[in-house]
Amino acid sequence: MTGLLLTLLVVLIFIVLYQIGKSSELAAILKDEERTNSTRNKYMAWAMLLIFPVFMGGIYYCHQYFQGKMLPISASDHGQKYDSMFMWTLIVTGIVFVLTQFLLFFFAFKYQASEKRTAFFFAHSNKLEIVWTIIPAIAMTVLVVIGLKNWFNMTSEAPANSQIVEVIGKQFNWVMRYPGADGVLGKRNYKLTNDANNVLGVDWTDPKSHDDIIVEKGELHIEKGRPVKLVIGSRDVIHDVGLSHFRMKMDAVPGVATSIWFTPLYTDAEMKKITNNPNFVYEISCDQMCGVGHYSMKGTVIVHDKAEMNAWLATQKSYYAESSGLVAPKEAPAAADSTKKLSMNTK
Repeated sequence: MTGLLLTLLVVLIFIVLYQIGKSSELAAILKDEERTNSTRNKYMAWAMLLIFPVFMGGIYYCHQYFQGKMLPISASDHGQKYDSMFMWTLIVTGIVFVLTQFLLFFFAFKYQASEKRTAFFFAHSNKLEIVWTIIPAIAMTVLVVIGLKNWFNMTSEAPANSQIVEVIGKQFNWVMRYPGADGVLGKRNYKLTNDANNVLGVDWTDPKSHDDIIVEKGELHIEKGRPVKLVIGSRDVIHDVGLSHFRMKMDAVPGVATSIWFTPLYTDAEMKKITNNPNFVYEISCDQMCGVGHYSMKGTVIVHDKAEMNAWLATQKSYYAESSGLVAPKEAPAAADSTKKLSMNTK
C-alpha cells in the first residue's frame, strides 16, 4: 500500500509540474513573449550559477556523513593496496567531475540567450577529438595497469609458509577444510560426496586425508600475520567468496579450483577496538546469486594470533576420525612448500 501511495504521489507531482509549465506558456502568450523569455533566461542563468555551490556542498556533506559508517580500514595487506587504488581513482575522477560540472553550470550562465548573441554551430573538430580521446585513454590505462598488478599479486603463487584452507560453497553455506599435522590436504573425488559422512567427497584411500579437519558451520579460522591461501571450489552451482573486510573476492566454480592469498593484519579483538564496535565480526558472504537461499549464505572469519590458532587446531578432531570412528594415523612432518603438494593431491 505504501508503494502504491508513493507512486501516486510521484505521478501527481509530475501532473502539477506539467500544468505549471503549460500555464507559464499561456501567460507568455498573453504578455510580451519575447520580454518574458528574456527575463526567464536571466533567472535561470543565475539559478544555475547559484545551484552549483549548493550541489557541491551536498556532495561534501554526504561524504562527511558516510565517512566511517561504511567499511572500516582494510584488514589485509592486499586490501590496503586496493584501498589506495580506489582512492587514486576517486581523486582522478573527482577532479574531472568537479571541473566538468563547474564548466557546465558556468557556461549556462555566461552564454545565456540574448538579443546580441546567436548560436554557433560546427560539425567537427579534430583537436577536440584528440584531446578528449587521448587524455582519458592515458588516465584509464594507468589505472587499469595498477589494478591488474594488484590482481596478479593476489592470484599469484602464495608464499611457501602460507596457511592452506579449502573453501567450498554449497547451497546455502560454506564448508572449510584444513590440513592436519602433515600440512597437506588429501585427495577429493566428487563421486564420493554424500551429506551423511563425507560432505566434500574426501578420498579415504589417500593417507594424507586422514588428518584433515572439516568445519561445516561456515567458520574460517586464520592466523594474523601469516599468509593464508584459500583454495576455492563449489559443490553445486557458481558461488563467490566475498571477504569485504579484507577487500578480497573470488568465484567458486564447480569443477574448477580457484585461489587467492592474503595476509590478515588484525585479530578480531584488535578490529573491535579499531571500529569501536564490541560486536564487530568479520564476515564471509556469497557475492553471486546462487538460488532462493542466497541471502542466507554467509559465515564468519575468525582471525587469531599464533597462540590462539594453535589452541583452536588442538581442539579439532580429524574428519576421518569423526566419520569412521577411527583414530587418524600420524603423518610425517610436512615439506617446506605444501602448496605444490596441494595441487598434486587435490582433484
